[in-house]
Amino acid sequence: MSVLTFADAQKVLEAGLKKAEEIGQPMNVAVVDGGGHLLAFGRQDGAIRASIDISQRKALTAILMNRRTDELAPLVQPGAELYGLEQTAGGMVTFGGGIPLYRGGELVGAVGVSAGTVDEDVTVASAAAKAFS
Repeated sequence: MSVLTFADAQKVLEAGLKKAEEIGQPMNVAVVDGGGHLLAFGRQDGAIRASIDISQRKALTAILMNRRTDELAPLVQPGAELYGLEQTAGGMVTFGGGIPLYRGGELVGAVGVSAGTVDEDVTVASAAAKAFS
């Protein structure tokens, strides 16, 4: 069974924080294990406080749904097949910034990023996830 180690989580976190600095947007970056439990977290100076929770929920949502959170947005619109999904499991986040992490094809964790625009969150989360792959 594959796992996401603390060293892996630190590498993901550092890559995300570095990308946030590069784009000039302070971020909250959360890295969770395969059970959705927090392994590493960073909040840069100036990142909004509401996004502390949102970043962790994005990572958890990526685990629970086994997919990127930006892929969920069209599925939760009124009339779509997963409308209301964000009201389940204690409040999932269904917009971009959460990306699952895989090792050998097995889901082992996720990264969640929040505090910028959705595009900025996805950019930072993608850089963080790339550091793991």
